Parts: sequence; C-alpha cells; structure tokens
Amino acid sequence: MDTRRGTRNLGSTTTRTTLLWVAVVVVVLVVVDIALVTLALGRTAPNAGDPAGPIPTFSSSPDSSASPTPSVSADAAGVTRRFLTAVDGQEAWRATGTTCGGPAPTLEHTVDGGATWVPVALGPDVSTLMAIRASSTDLTILAGVGADCATTVRTSADDGVTWTAGSPGAAGAGISTAGIVLATGVVESPCGSPKKAYQGQQTSVVICEGKVEWRPGTGEWVEVPVDGIRAVADNDDEYLLARVGAEGCAGVEIASLTAIGVTPETATPAVGCAADAETIGPIGLDRAGDHIWLWAGDAVSVSADGGATW
Repeated sequence: MDTRRGTRNLGSTTTRTTLLWVAVVVVVLVVVDIALVTLALGRTAPNAGDPAGPIPTFSSSPDSSASPTPSVSADAAGVTRRFLTAVDGQEAWRATGTTCGGPAPTLEHTVDGGATWVPVALGPDVSTLMAIRASSTDLTILAGVGADCATTVRTSADDGVTWTAGSPGAAGAGISTAGIVLATGVVESPCGSPKKAYQGQQTSVVICEGKVEWRPGTGEWVEVPVDGIRAVADNDDEYLLARVGAEGCAGVEIASLTAIGVTPETATPAVGCAADAETIGPIGLDRAGDHIWLWAGDAVSVSADGGATW
C-alpha cells in the first residue's frame, strides 16, 4: 500500500471539515448580526400609529418671539377715547385712540360742519393717539409710536399728508400707561382710570369717574364731584364739561367750571342741553369761538351760541 496516498486523503478530509465549520460559524454570525440590527431598528423606529416627534430647528440668531412686550392692563387697553378739535363752525378734526396695546387709532377731517368726514392716514408706526389740537394753519397730534408706544408729538401743515416733529405740549395733554402726559413730562394720574386730560397755560384738568381733578401749575390736585362727567374743553377762563344723567337733560348737558381758584365746593352750572345726543359711550367736546362741537354716539352736533341751543 502506498502510505503517501493515505496521508494525503486524511489531510484533505480534515481540511474540508474545518472549512465546513468555518462556514457554519460565519452563517451564525451573519444571522445574529441581522437579528441585532432588526431589534435595534424596531426599538428606534416610530410606530405607525404614533404622532411624529418635533423636528429640531437651529438658528444662529436669538428668537425674536421671546422679546418682552409692554405690559398693559385690561382696563387701559379696552377703553376707547374720543378726541375732537375744532377750527371754526365748519372745520374740525376727530380721532379715536386707546392706551398702548389697544385697537388702531383713527383720524378724520371735516370742512362742512360735520356732515361728512374724510379719513386721514397716520404714519404706519403710530400705535395710538393720546391728544389732537388744530388751528387754522396746522394739526398737532400726541401719538404713541412703535411697539412700545413711545410718546411723540407730530405736526402737519397739509391736512395730514406729511408730518414733522412737533413741540412738547402743542397737542395738549394725554393719557398713557405711565400717567398723565403734560408739556413738562409725565405725572402720576390723580385717579386709577382717567378718561380725559387737558392742559392750559396755567392749569390742568383730568376727568375721572364722577369727578374732575383740577390743579394750578404743579400744585396739588383738587377734586370736584361731578356726576356723569365725560369730557372737557377749554373756554378761556373756564372749562366746558360734557355730562350725562343730569336732571332736566335727557341727553348730554354742557356745564361750566371756572379755571381759577377751584375748590371741592366749586359749582358747575349748566350752559345748555343737547337733548338728542347719545349718552352711552365716550364723548368728544371742543369749542371754537361761539361754536361748541359735541361728538356723542354716531352723531356730531354743533352749537352756534356757546352750547345754549343745538
């Protein structure tokens, strides 16, 4: 027998057996690897019925939505004020506004005694109006500008087509979330919910619920009880007042208040009664010579005799 051939057959059988086992091990490892991958995918993939998770976003700049906004009380933002300023018996301006954060302000102009009103565009940055005052040559507004309603005075000499910077106090006094805006700056309001404010050359007046607050210069406020008080207007050495609920007047009564030496007992005698005027809601009032303008409800009325008749 050829021993070399037998040795060669044994080596060949051993080699085949080894290769077979290696193949088996490789197959097992592949199966295990597939099972592990499948298990991992099953743990990380969302279920078909689960809601999709949030998609992460990245930005190199700060989130503008996180910027602070002005704090405005519900009462302040919800109260609409009316402003009325007359040039004569035919021409006048009227406007609405709230404190910062309220609805957009409006401005209108009439040259036919209030029969028709033409809207006037304000600058896109005007957030609110706090006062308006007109003369035969121009119109000045006290406005809140921008998101923070920065107090700004602007004047127009072309019926609101263009605006330039105005002088402090040129539009009169106004009400902001910080207090009463006067020509000399902002002062604390004498009441919690002021309705109107007016500043003359030597005195100031703030209309509050059921009372008028008056002060000379920078002196102390003097409280004068006036039921139903809604508006105030300058009348030389007096103030004109618009009030509702007065005895003997079913509409809006026009009364007067001296502008000198006011005390809590100072009288407010009636001047006249706009019997058909609306008594619900804010009221606008102004005087130009003998003409008294009253804006109540949807109507604007003009008296040619100082408010005695309407």
